[in-house]
Order: sequence, then structure tokens, then C-alpha cells
Amino acid sequence: MKRSTNFLLMMLLLSSTLAVMPSVASDYTLGIFGNANMDDTIDEDDIAYVEGIIEGTNEETELADANYDGGIDEDDIVQIEQIIRGDEKELTLIDSADRTITVNKPVDGIVVTFRQALGMVRSIGVEENQVVGVESLVQSSGGPPYGVNYKVFFPEYQDKPTVGLIWEPNCEVILSLRPDVVMLIAKPLGGDPTLDNAQNVLESAGITVIRVYGGVWGNDICEELEKLGYVFDKQDEAEEFIDWYEDIMNSIEEVVDEIPEDDKPKVYFEGSNKWGTADESRALVGNAGGKNIFPDLMGSVNPEAIIDQNPEIIVKVSGSCGGYDLDAGDTAKLEEMRDEMMSRPELESVKAVKEGDVYVISGYILCYGPASGCRGFLQTVYMAKWFHPEMFEDLDPKAIHHEYLTRFQGLDIDLDTQGVFVYPEPE
Repeated sequence: MKRSTNFLLMMLLLSSTLAVMPSVASDYTLGIFGNANMDDTIDEDDIAYVEGIIEGTNEETELADANYDGGIDEDDIVQIEQIIRGDEKELTLIDSADRTITVNKPVDGIVVTFRQALGMVRSIGVEENQVVGVESLVQSSGGPPYGVNYKVFFPEYQDKPTVGLIWEPNCEVILSLRPDVVMLIAKPLGGDPTLDNAQNVLESAGITVIRVYGGVWGNDICEELEKLGYVFDKQDEAEEFIDWYEDIMNSIEEVVDEIPEDDKPKVYFEGSNKWGTADESRALVGNAGGKNIFPDLMGSVNPEAIIDQNPEIIVKVSGSCGGYDLDAGDTAKLEEMRDEMMSRPELESVKAVKEGDVYVISGYILCYGPASGCRGFLQTVYMAKWFHPEMFEDLDPKAIHHEYLTRFQGLDIDLDTQGVFVYPEPE
């Protein structure tokens, strides 16, 4: 792909300074009652803000009622002080399904009904013994009916009781485990009454249900992690992960924002089904500096429409192929998928095929799909490197992936010898 010389030089200078640039400030409001000034944390500033409300100099805010009793007074200051110290008995928050819930503290027993959320709680240092139940898929070895091997990724949870699948949690089993908190996925696409019914059953039994996305469908995980840090008394660990994550994503965003539209390649993003594309909420092409040729389409696409768009890059999803259980050199299935894509007669005139800019990415590092975990940000990292190798010369997707595994997941996995996730690897 051709780039203007002046722009290339400018962006190389920019990319060389990323390591010393401060991260972009968080752009979310932490949805915990006690965050009176509506920023991204709870601290002494919130005490001062509540004092201002009581004195009549500050406007009331949605989250200023820290103890959630319907009024704003000195008791709210006491609650904020307790939250800051970490010795509050209750914590009221707004979860990712926009539900206001109150969690009794401390939380000892947790049931995590989907793997993305399990990766999240492990990222912030929640101890294995606090988790009393997990999704059945966590103990899958890759055979029927799942086709995904997660035993390698979740070794410490192989003896835990299982509570069904993400969309069909087994409430009877969950109730028998007597957890303090159950984590369900938030607002599935199109809605899902099964999950809402499970929520109602569990809450009727006095169990707190927290609904989160866990990074699925491209949702930013930072606010969720910050909330969970308060819920599970892991604020410092949550901040450590968030700082690391935001440094990576902000550095990519800083570069992408400076790329002129004419220098962003047109991209055809194909899901695991042939001639089936994904909309931008899943493809995330724009985040990586590309232009999705079908940003609003989810489903079948006519090959003629691809030819008309003449994409410069094709990204093909491998579904559940790849994974952490393979030797690093075992790329045969991903190679086959790339070869199949490049040999389609319908695409022989497309620029991406003619120039060999066809890439395969495993479902294990997507923001969606049967193999996805709390690793969807890696999708953006790898695609940025593919789309703009000159702009992201210092970006090392494998090193970032490895650090995530060893530093935040506690896994002894060497990606130089173990694991297959993309083909071809970015140079």
C-alpha cells in the first residue's frame, strides 16, 4: 500500500514518541454511588463535592447519594470515606445493563457464568478460591459440542463446579453453591429472556447479580474493571491493568486519528462463514486505521459487492481454529483458510488478493465469537499492525499478548513455542 512520503515521515516520528506520551484521560464516569463529582474514581474530591451540595454551592449529581437512601447528607460523606478506605459494608453501583444494584461486602463467593468475565476477574487479581462456579465451556478440551479448548487457558478452574453455558446458566446448580455474587453477561444482542429469567430467579433468592459485557462486541472493559475493583477490593490491581491497557489502546488511537482518510485502506472483514461479513461493532476495522467496506452489514454479502468495493485488505476469521493448545508452528488450518480465500475465482481481480494482503485471525483473540475471551483488544492490535506496518513499526502484538498472559492472567505460556492466533504473523 502506498503512502505519501511526508506523511510517512511524520508518523514515524510520532510512533517513536509513543513510549513517553502520557495516556489519554479516561472518558467514562465511574458508575458507583459515591462518585459525587462524576469522574472516573472515588476520592477526597467527592467528599468535597458532597460538602458543597450540603452547603448549597454544588449541584446535586446522580451518584452523590453514596449510601443510596434518597437524600444527600453527612451519612454520604461517611460512606465515601469508607469506600476510600475499603471498609464499606455495602456498595451501590450501576451495572452494564443500566441496573442499580447493591453489593454486600466483603464478597467471598463468586459464580462467573461466562469466560470473558472470568478473564476479567483474573486480570484484577481475584483469587481462584473466591470463584465457586464457572461456565461449562471453561472445562472444554476442544471436542464436541464446543470445538474450543479452554483447559490450557483456565487450568486452575478445571475442578470447579460448572453452571451451564453463557446463555443458559443453571440456576439450580448456582443456588446450591450459595454465592454472594453471580456475574451474567449484559444485554445480549437482540435480547435474551433466558438470562433475564435467570437474573430474576437468583435475585429472588437473595443473590446479587452483576451484569457485564467482559469486552464482548468491542465494549471497552475499563469502566467494568474499575467497578469490579471496588466490588472485590482490588482497586490497585484494576488500576494497574487499566493503565497498561489504556497505554496500548491510546497509543494506537493517537496514530489512527492522524491518518488521513485517503490513507486508510479499504477492508473486507469476513466472519467464519463464507461470504458472511460482520458489522463494525465486531469488525473494529476503524479502530485499527482501516475503512470497513460494509460497516453496517451483519450477515451475507454478494461477492459482486466486494468486487465493486475492491478492498485493499481482507481479514478472514478462523472461528475456533487456532488456540493456546497448538504448537506455534502449527498454522496449517489458518494457511488453508487464507489459500481458500485467495483462490476464490470471484476475488481474483480484487486488489487485496492480487497483492497478497489477506490475513486470517483466530476467534481466540476476537471481541466476539465462540472462542473469545477478555482479549478482544488484541484484535485491534494485530489489525493495526497489518493495516499500517510503517506507522506501527514499534508495535509488537505478540509481545503485548504475551504480557497479558503472564502478567495479568498468571499463565506460563511462551507464544514463541505455543499458540496460534493469526496468519501470517505481522512482520
